[in-house]
Amino acid sequence: MMPPLNPRPRHVVSPFAGAELCPLFGFALPLGVTGPYFDEDRWPFDAVIGLPAYLRPNQRALDFTPIANGEWRLTAKEYIAALMAPRHDAVRDLAHAERTVQALSTCHGKLSELIRWFKWLSDQGIADLDEVTSYHCNAYVDFRGERLGDDGEVVADSPSTRAVAMGTVIGLAQYRELFTGQRFRDDLRPFNGASAAGGSGRTAELAGANKVQPLASDVQQPLLAAVLYMIQTLAPHILREADAKRERQAADRSLTATTHPGHEAFLRNLERRIESGEPLELMTQVGAKDARARGLRGEHDPLAAVSLSALARECGTRQFRGAWLPELRPDLERALALVGACAPYGRHAAEVERADGQGHAAWTEPLFSVELKFLVGYLATACGLALAALVGMRHCELGELVVGCRQPPQEIAPGLFRYRLTGKLIKGQPLGGVRDEWVVTREVYEAIEVAEQLLGPDAAPGTSLFHPVFCDTTYQNFRAWVNGPAGQRLGLASIPEAAVTPRALRRTLAVEIAYRPGGLLAAKLQLKHLSVVTTEGYAARPGGAQAKFLAEINELEEERNIGILIDVYRDYQSGIMPSGPGARDLISLFTSVDGRLHELSELAPQLLDSDLEVVSMLSARARTLHLGTANYCWFIDPAKALCLRLAGTPDADRPLAGMCDSARCPQATHHPCHRPVWEESRETAKVFIGSLSRRQKTERARLEVSVTRAERVLAEIDQLAAAGAAGQEES
Repeated sequence: MMPPLNPRPRHVVSPFAGAELCPLFGFALPLGVTGPYFDEDRWPFDAVIGLPAYLRPNQRALDFTPIANGEWRLTAKEYIAALMAPRHDAVRDLAHAERTVQALSTCHGKLSELIRWFKWLSDQGIADLDEVTSYHCNAYVDFRGERLGDDGEVVADSPSTRAVAMGTVIGLAQYRELFTGQRFRDDLRPFNGASAAGGSGRTAELAGANKVQPLASDVQQPLLAAVLYMIQTLAPHILREADAKRERQAADRSLTATTHPGHEAFLRNLERRIESGEPLELMTQVGAKDARARGLRGEHDPLAAVSLSALARECGTRQFRGAWLPELRPDLERALALVGACAPYGRHAAEVERADGQGHAAWTEPLFSVELKFLVGYLATACGLALAALVGMRHCELGELVVGCRQPPQEIAPGLFRYRLTGKLIKGQPLGGVRDEWVVTREVYEAIEVAEQLLGPDAAPGTSLFHPVFCDTTYQNFRAWVNGPAGQRLGLASIPEAAVTPRALRRTLAVEIAYRPGGLLAAKLQLKHLSVVTTEGYAARPGGAQAKFLAEINELEEERNIGILIDVYRDYQSGIMPSGPGARDLISLFTSVDGRLHELSELAPQLLDSDLEVVSMLSARARTLHLGTANYCWFIDPAKALCLRLAGTPDADRPLAGMCDSARCPQATHHPCHRPVWEESRETAKVFIGSLSRRQKTERARLEVSVTRAERVLAEIDQLAAAGAAGQEES
């Protein structure tokens, strides 16, 4: 009889047995608090100091109880413990073990997949991990990766889900030497040694690209416009009503139900309302329906929807007794006929300018308490969206912002302030994160101020501003309000359906700054300002979050420059030449590239003239490209840059776009894409000339020079474009 392929002693004590997990994982606990322990089947970490704020309550514990098989449960516990304690004596010598500590959220995800894997094995009749074969591994990944439609047919295949499933199986194989319970056979090599990313097709799916795509402009524009309108226009009114609600609730809590204010108190209250024209308070539809169901009000009772409890609280008692109604009914019905009834909040709403500029409207219609609560939530969501969209904060970094994170504005020049926020950098850092700082724009600083005020005057420093952290549900509620009657009444543009996440907003901001550095973001925010504060944040903390964000922007700028240069080169090949003072140098470069490609084609005829070869030859020049409003600036030699000579800073490492005169700078070129800008400049100057009086000779002369320069540039662009078109027709 052959010996088993996977001999192992039974009843071996686990290397983690009896261990207290927090010291093992490097977690800090308050004094006097202990646990959890490895031998327990549920590991709660709620008491750990420094847990990231973005962790949901269910992610703060690792629950192994769904794994029914006791030995499999032990295997799962040993695997997770090894991931969180890679320096443990029993783990560090494993050849294929992870060498970095895995985060609690990561291990929670791995445990969830382990539970699915073990349940699937049980459904297949597998009782011992010895029985698992390559067939089971592949079948499970197929099961997890395929999504079935209602008819049972496969409608989608997810490489990302396949990668997660493969990673779980591969992980159990890599750590099998550690396990004292059941484990895979020694000869099992899941997926023939392929990695999870490569074997699942996820690497091919991404193809080196960022999977998170930026938002489309038709989503970004109305979203940011609604966010800023809510923060800058509606926030003061919402905060005022929230304070009023808070004060009212505090006063109501001090009342008792045993006090009888007396008939006269009710009459005085009603007479006051009649004199001031203040309506009675309505009940919500749910409250009115409940009152009818309990027989407290008749369906056709004139007072059916009036909140008598609210009237009683105003008179000094918590509840309105039914026995009081017959005596008060005539006076109540008289007051109702004279002043009516409406919801309690926002009754005297001030008018604000509509978001579309089409007149003014009351900032709200009367609101019930629950509606005001929702509106406060929408405002809080708007504040979180503003930070994600205008700072590029990650989900985990938003969760670490607390009351008191705003630093006093620093005046760096008369009337010019620098705004800073303090928080924590979480991603890639030890548990608890490290202190970080963001330089932000005034709009973001105001959003944080509003978020602090939403928590009320009693919010202690250190209270989380965005808890729960921004999620899809809160965004969808905000979008529904913008697209609903309230948002449309205020002139807000509807927001189309799209997946809006902090990742997508961060990606969108990076793309906008990289591809349109001098332009405007949605809602007329200057991209230049956002770029400057990002750069200042990097300079203040070179290892901080804004440094990482700036690195993303720089990568996108490199992609942008390569793309622009390739397009210009293809125009050159089509006969459309650049114009401007720097055109000769650029054409000379393209001529040399053509010559080099010709040499390569003679040496290797099979070599194709692909973009990849052109990129390798043009990459050095692409790094010198800076986008001007009406030109491309090839910043090769600072000594030749006209803007630096005019500013007296010849040693600067970047051009001064605000001082650019591309018609005279030897490093500037003009292309067909710049024609609309020059056309607009010429027409605008002509309009101004027509509006000048005879006395304004100096201004007229300056504008005429501007018109002449624009016409010369336009003529050069048109001439070269026409020559290129003629060349294409001849060929």
